[in-house]
Amino acid sequence: MAPEVSDVMYDQMKNNFGNASATNFYGRQARKILDESRHTIAQSINCKDSEIIFTSGGTESDNTAIISTALSRKDKGKHIITDATEHEAVLKPMAYLESIGFDVTYLKPNENGEISAKQVADALTDDTILVSIMYGNNEVGAVNPISEIGELLQDHQAYFHTDAVQAFGTEEIDVKATHIDLMSTSAHKLNGPKFIGFLYENEDIHIPSFIKGGDQETKRRAGTENVPAIAGFAQAVKLADEAEKKRRRESYYSFKQRIEKHLSDQHIKYEVNGPKGPKALNHVLNLYLPGVDRGVLLTRLDLEGFAVSGGSACTAGSLEPSHVLVAMFGADSPKIQDSIRISFGKDNTMDEIDTFSKKLIEIVSDLTN
Repeated sequence: MAPEVSDVMYDQMKNNFGNASATNFYGRQARKILDESRHTIAQSINCKDSEIIFTSGGTESDNTAIISTALSRKDKGKHIITDATEHEAVLKPMAYLESIGFDVTYLKPNENGEISAKQVADALTDDTILVSIMYGNNEVGAVNPISEIGELLQDHQAYFHTDAVQAFGTEEIDVKATHIDLMSTSAHKLNGPKFIGFLYENEDIHIPSFIKGGDQETKRRAGTENVPAIAGFAQAVKLADEAEKKRRRESYYSFKQRIEKHLSDQHIKYEVNGPKGPKALNHVLNLYLPGVDRGVLLTRLDLEGFAVSGGSACTAGSLEPSHVLVAMFGADSPKIQDSIRISFGKDNTMDEIDTFSKKLIEIVSDLTN
């Protein structure tokens, strides 16, 4: 977390213990912080305050958007469109819906990991009730044509959901201009706290509360609001203003270029999995290193103090191959076993990138000679 975020959260935990649903003085204090935080976050994506629903994070937001939409609209159809590179927080709800009779179409990405609006158009049927396409991919950084897909669905009954967990905080997102109906986020991707996120829900659509209980969040998400975390989330959003987002995008892209230059200068064989150039989520760099055992490389880097993964952190403890790379290249591709995922944060420096690159080259050279 950013220090400014943890400072705000500590202050709230220490001095503002009221329940935001209570009508007493302490409750009103908490409600004021809740309302101000909601306003800050709503402004960042160009929506109304009332369209922000606070959740426990991206997984809950995805599950709510997907399952609640499907179950509440099944009388209009049982067809859903998504893509094969989605996070498990989308794919597993889809699998659940398939198990109870829904029909899910999984679009196959191109070699850069991207989905096209034409693919969505070709898959649409009169029974399609939901299209869920991620904003940007968490493993290879591919950015999908969200605005084109949103425009495409303007004259269709399907709701449009996007998992923007990786994009929110680095990309400029306008939910109205892109015609997004539902959008999932998580605070920890922009130096906020874990365990808090929001679901944007367009006021023109209505889906039932996924978690049953009290009437919090105007009856759309039961459970006492986590005011300290919400205040921390809002502070993280303030820090990631337009100028800071631009700085981060440029910084991350320069990191990618520097690593690639070091590898090329030392004649290390590699390929980038995902989009080339700046039009990507540049805090992610996925590298194919032919003939290098991923597990050994990750272990060696870890012992040197570098935290690098073989895929999504949510499945990092698994030996299963990356489903994203399988979708992009096929299950038999050597890229499945010989690729690593490097990610950057706002506090990384070019000196750290140079140190990492030197160690990466040293280990790769050792493993391939």
